[in-house]
Amino acid sequence: MLLRPLIAAALIAVASGALAQANDDTLAVPVLRAKIIVTADVVRIGDVVDNAGPAARIPIYRSPDLGTTGSLPVAQVIATLREHQVIGVTTGDFKEVAVTRLARNIEGKEIELAVAQALEHRSGLGEAANISLTFDRDLQDLHLDAANTGAIQAASARYEPRNGRFDVTLEIANEASSAPTKLRFTGTATETVEVAILTRNVERSDLLKSADIVVERRPKAELGGEAAIRDRAVGMQMRRPMRAGQPLHVADVVKPDLVQRDQSVTVIYQSAGLYITARAKALDNGAEGDVVSVLNPQSKRTVTGVVSGRGQVTIQIATPDPVYVSSTDAIPAGAEQAAPKPPAAASNSQAAKPE
Repeated sequence: MLLRPLIAAALIAVASGALAQANDDTLAVPVLRAKIIVTADVVRIGDVVDNAGPAARIPIYRSPDLGTTGSLPVAQVIATLREHQVIGVTTGDFKEVAVTRLARNIEGKEIELAVAQALEHRSGLGEAANISLTFDRDLQDLHLDAANTGAIQAASARYEPRNGRFDVTLEIANEASSAPTKLRFTGTATETVEVAILTRNVERSDLLKSADIVVERRPKAELGGEAAIRDRAVGMQMRRPMRAGQPLHVADVVKPDLVQRDQSVTVIYQSAGLYITARAKALDNGAEGDVVSVLNPQSKRTVTGVVSGRGQVTIQIATPDPVYVSSTDAIPAGAEQAAPKPPAAASNSQAAKPE
């Protein structure tokens, strides 16, 4: 008699569990996704369908190329799922499934910088920013598997100064493998510098204006001398004629002449508390700071001064230092001996008395 209630309770529990499982199955309906993102080279059922159950790991399509997006018609996806006994899939009002494959995108300029840094200060090369690279193959953006998450590092670098050839291997750590991904690049490397380039033909003694000069990068080996800096070349005077397109060297320019030979100039005589100006004739050419000779047309006297401005020569007049003496030093020598002495009686009254 007691066995029946126990059996009945067990049957009720089993029925309740079955009902709960049925409700769970009802809630976990497979649902098709409109947009999916994958990292592997294949698309699996679990990528396109939520609640796919045991069939989730079954591959059904090949993934798009790295870093690209493809599309699949919904009808085609449903048919493929039925082939693998995945039925009753709920779909929305979309007609295509967009599939995007993640990738590690590396721009060409990032690769160029990494190669230049690998060659920096190698076999006579300078800073990476001054190294110009020409690759044997057109440098394009790279799309690598998303597992390549490491920084770009140089694994090896070779450079031959005689012909400028380089051979650089870069590597990137890969989360999916213990071996890093290796990228090899070859080509030629040239060190360049910024130089001032003439935009027009110039003659000797021409003054350079801002519009006469542009800045370009040229191979350092082709310069053959110290390159002139644009900001310092503007306003300078040419020492020789040059053609447009030629690079300027420091030796090609000088400070402009502020005083010309035979020019009438202003001469400033200057000392402490004294400032006198006069007109004179320059006997030399001179830039600022140069020493030139000038002729006084009235006295016919030639003097030298320093060019201090356009048409201006300054002559510093030395002022003698004052001589200071003490009151003792002002007494003539021997004055002490010549001075009258007081009488002995005045100095000692006892000496006047007879013995």
